[in-house]
Amino acid sequence: KRNADSDLNLLQSFLFVKSWLINTDISITASSLLSFFNVQVVNGIEIYRMKIDSKVTSRFAHNLITSRAVNRGNVHKEVFFDVELPKTAFITNFSMTIDGITYPGNIKEKEAAKQQYEKAVSKGQTAGLVKASGRKTEKFTVSVNIAAGSKVTFELTYEELLKRHFGKYEMFIKVKPKQLVKDFEIEVNIFEPQGITELEAEGTFITNDLQNVIKKTLSDKKGHICFKPTLDQQRTCENCSQSLLDGDFTVKYDVKRTTPDNLQIVNGYFVHFFAPTNLPKLPKNVIFVIDISGSMSGREIEQTREALLKILDDIKEDDHFNFILFGSDVHTWKDTLIKATPENLDEARKFVRSISTEGLTNLYGGIMKGIDMLNAAHEGNLVPKRSASIIIMLTDGQPNVGISNTQDIQTHVKKAIEGKYTLYNLGFGYGVDYNFLEKMALENKGLARRIYPDSDSALQLQGFYDEVSNPMLIDVELNYPENEIADVTKNTFKHFYDGSEIVVAGRFRDVNQNSLTVDVKGEGANDALSFTTQQDKEQTAKAFQEQEYIFGDFIERLWAYLTIEQLLEKRIAATGEEKENFTAEALDLSLKYKFVTPLTSMVVTKPEEDENQAEIADKPTEASPVHYVHSSIPTWYTSVDGDPHFIVSVPQKEDAICFNINENPGAVLSLINDPVTVCTTYLKCSFRLLFLGQFFHPIDFTILEIHPGSDPKKPDATMIFKNKELTVTRGWQKDYRRDPEHGIDIPCWFVHNNGAGLIDGVHTDYIVSSLF
Repeated sequence: KRNADSDLNLLQSFLFVKSWLINTDISITASSLLSFFNVQVVNGIEIYRMKIDSKVTSRFAHNLITSRAVNRGNVHKEVFFDVELPKTAFITNFSMTIDGITYPGNIKEKEAAKQQYEKAVSKGQTAGLVKASGRKTEKFTVSVNIAAGSKVTFELTYEELLKRHFGKYEMFIKVKPKQLVKDFEIEVNIFEPQGITELEAEGTFITNDLQNVIKKTLSDKKGHICFKPTLDQQRTCENCSQSLLDGDFTVKYDVKRTTPDNLQIVNGYFVHFFAPTNLPKLPKNVIFVIDISGSMSGREIEQTREALLKILDDIKEDDHFNFILFGSDVHTWKDTLIKATPENLDEARKFVRSISTEGLTNLYGGIMKGIDMLNAAHEGNLVPKRSASIIIMLTDGQPNVGISNTQDIQTHVKKAIEGKYTLYNLGFGYGVDYNFLEKMALENKGLARRIYPDSDSALQLQGFYDEVSNPMLIDVELNYPENEIADVTKNTFKHFYDGSEIVVAGRFRDVNQNSLTVDVKGEGANDALSFTTQQDKEQTAKAFQEQEYIFGDFIERLWAYLTIEQLLEKRIAATGEEKENFTAEALDLSLKYKFVTPLTSMVVTKPEEDENQAEIADKPTEASPVHYVHSSIPTWYTSVDGDPHFIVSVPQKEDAICFNINENPGAVLSLINDPVTVCTTYLKCSFRLLFLGQFFHPIDFTILEIHPGSDPKKPDATMIFKNKELTVTRGWQKDYRRDPEHGIDIPCWFVHNNGAGLIDGVHTDYIVSSLF
């Protein structure tokens, strides 16, 4: 499909190469010929097509990622399909087509999927699949062995409801092909019945030259984005083989708003979007509860001070605020909430600059002090009656002073707040009990957020504050006639923030009903908000009939997506029978609508005649961000043979970590013997040891950025362990406990350099002069 000039140039080049090869009697492989034409081939694998096709209708996005690769080598090679998806997305399909045969994915209940997967595993080696959490994304990785000259097509479909932040809907696409791709394209089609007011696309990797490659069109209700760089435009420099395409590609847009809300009705389901504009902002009362325990010392407390200073610049004069610090003891800046006058803000800045760390973690004392202070301020009329009260707590550890039982803390905090205030919990780093923080926040109408310990942690803290810094309404209720509507998603909200949007969906009891009337109420800065809106399905149908790419029953799927998301959220804070009911309902919907959620998995298994290949996709959670699936591993142990090497099982992740100690023959390591089995490292046998006891208690780690390593069969990755970043390699170690002669291969993450960063100290610390 090239133009005539391009075809002629290509033909001339080919004839020149052919003539040169004949005259010089030199053989050349397909991959080197491709390199001559500046098509990059990595380890014999060429990704020759990658397309991200997104269709958005009424904020609901349906995304298809297609990647096609060919093995240009003369031996079989491992092909990796690596994508990063938004955390809020649910995978709905994954399939592979190898040499014209398609292997589709099936969504099953997690345990059933695991059994199908392990059945395949038991019959031979399998390709694995990893999902890991990043800030905004979860990584999806699958690898398959492809015969020489063969092709494979990967197709991954996921759906998500785009959230509105700071006045714009945002679609986030991670771009990282890792090589030049002959046919690379991102295409986004948007249809919004309300009309689109603005549309923009940007990328962290976009240079001035690439800016012109982004094609954008906007016409009333339709928006279109296309990004299709040529091979030369993808290069980091002229004739370079490295790709510029490495970063974030973001599409943002907003819709026209002639009324505070918008109702849409399709096929017996409705969705209601509520985002009033031009309302006066409510004053807010904010208490910052800050962990100053010893573990926050250094970089973490510096970034916290930096973030608080920037936040003080954004506090409005009608707001009230205070700081509570907790280490072993609890300290307050002022005895009560004070108004954000210029003089008080200057004094607050001096206080923030003086914050230092000390002691342990009296989390309970700090948060209860904040609740008591808000209660006193309201009872004493020290704050406006119409105002939004918020507690923002930041901690990097777990409670260990005062009440340290997390369940007891949750109970006391919920009883003390009584639904009056919103609690936001920010977990700094990886040492926090995120389950505890999330559950306590959700029980008190807030949310939890992890703050990643990177150089921009201060910006992460400030960014979160910006999201909740402009409340416009409190106690918002969207009421629908109960005799007409069933299965309504969450319809009461403590706060509505400027630039955000409330979305409610539901199902008509009578699928033939034509119209819907909604009553909306809320408390504003000056008075109560109350209005009624009405819509009929003919109006919606008329709005949709002019667009051609609507993807089926999208409002029903939007309702299912939102319902599952909220059921999973309710499940976190629930217990007993209530938790079981939420789980059963979320599982049923996940299976019906084919969403990969924390309750389901997707299994791709080849047919019976080749059942030894399977992949499984899981949806991780922030509290348990990594899941590498393989056959089961025994309980805690450390195995040693004559190498010596160590394998540390991590049952809660169904995984293992391994490392070698490379020392001179005869070196003796100081170990604590397990009394069950005693043996010396000089015999061909297996025994159980605890390496200085440090692996006796459960360890936690996170795997990020999985990518091909120097050995194409062993991918590399970044491991986060105790706030350290280690480069690790996926490999296998021999466990001789069950089979002393041959050993059993155990999959594990291999830590290089004698376990540096994993073991306490360095390996030479454990060498002793003799056995005695």
